[in-house]
Amino acid sequence: MNKTNWKKDFYILWAGQAVSVLTSSILQMALIWHLTAITQSAFILSMASLAGFLPSAVLGTVAGTLVDRMDRKAILIGADLFIAIISLILAFASFYGKLPVWLVITVLAVRSIGTAFHTPAISAVAPLIVPTEELTKCAGYTQSLQTIGYIAGTAIAGALYPIWSISGMVALDVAGAVIASLAVILIKIPKLEKDTKTLSDTSFWIEMKAGYSAVKQEKGVFALIWIAAAFMILYSPINALFPLMSLDYFGGTTIQASIAEIAFSVGMIIGGIILGMWGGLKNRGIGISISIALMGVPIYISGLLPQNGFGGFAFLCVIMGISVPFYNGPVTALMQERIAPEYLGRVFGLYSSVASLAMPIGLLISGAFADGIGVNKWFRMTGILIACISVLCLIIPSVKNIDKNDANHE
Repeated sequence: MNKTNWKKDFYILWAGQAVSVLTSSILQMALIWHLTAITQSAFILSMASLAGFLPSAVLGTVAGTLVDRMDRKAILIGADLFIAIISLILAFASFYGKLPVWLVITVLAVRSIGTAFHTPAISAVAPLIVPTEELTKCAGYTQSLQTIGYIAGTAIAGALYPIWSISGMVALDVAGAVIASLAVILIKIPKLEKDTKTLSDTSFWIEMKAGYSAVKQEKGVFALIWIAAAFMILYSPINALFPLMSLDYFGGTTIQASIAEIAFSVGMIIGGIILGMWGGLKNRGIGISISIALMGVPIYISGLLPQNGFGGFAFLCVIMGISVPFYNGPVTALMQERIAPEYLGRVFGLYSSVASLAMPIGLLISGAFADGIGVNKWFRMTGILIACISVLCLIIPSVKNIDKNDANHE
């Protein structure tokens, strides 16, 4: 790693990724609005959302193993271009006729396969470029960059959808993928010795198990993966229930529902910038605990607000958003620091799968009970349970003292 010029490579890489996130967000939102316009079906939209993440969640550990076996630079370029090429199917279909629902859902599912490779690859590449002491800060800036991309993508899609065809949106997405690929080509990513290993050298399943064993040996990181699963089971329904809280409990309009979403996103941007400048607490175990509490307490307070308290809810959404980078950043950096580079693809693949598969579990639970007890009471109950996870981080010694164990790794 070149410790003097690493910033140049980092900025080039993430500038390309920012463009890709922006153009992908534009296309994703356009497809959601297209499905809404032609079906007006909540079931179809749910199936589209499921298609957009389930393949990536299921294939995460398999893709992560392949990322560790192959040249990560090639994986990043290939994944970006694969996603773009699949999107071209929509462009041709849109140009020659209507876009059937089944085709849109199929394309979303196949794009998700590309994401299964891209996500662990980009996370595994970062520690090969960025000095260890800068990883948490870079994770904060990355979080802000991605959030800005999502917000801008949604806004641009809203402006373009009424006047552009789906083909035009796809063309933007392809251009974004090409720019991201060029950015990867322009930088030097150090190769690992295992990049040259052929598929016949070792059993694929043995290598997959070796990745699990590698993270299991790091007790603090291993605990954080399962804490993330519990956290996502509780958090993912809250994020999905923001519109219901705004519209049903507070009696607001769609504009107010949008304000709550924007407030949360603004909080994420602020949190990412602060983390990027500051780097967070030196004891990241305690920092992670505080970040989880910073999510749980505002959720609980939201459930206590009177029905005319939407302004307070919007402010609390900002606080919730600020907490996200202070959770994601240190957790990502700890994995990148503690796990040997040759295992990072597998470990991030596992982490992505566990967190992603926890989401539908949480949504199913909230769907079964939130309507019955009331959305505000669900917020209260969830806030308490998330606060309990925060306390759990302080009870588990390997998490609380995760930065005190550095001597064991030097």
